[in-house]
Amino acid sequence: MAEEIRITKKRPNKGDDGYKVVSVRMKDELIEKLDDLSIRSNRSRNELINLLLTAAVDIVKIEE
Repeated sequence: MAEEIRITKKRPNKGDDGYKVVSVRMKDELIEKLDDLSIRSNRSRNELINLLLTAAVDIVKIEE
């Protein structure tokens, strides 16, 4: 009988970087503003959305 069983650590799935894909419907005007910010900041639309949401989620207040 074997004295030990060896199991290797599971490697993260290729592309598993801690991010999840989310689909969101947005008005054309908002996308145009994001695209303008994207051009002016030299950042992708995705990167901008993440930066903006990260900042907003910490300052939002829920009113009763």
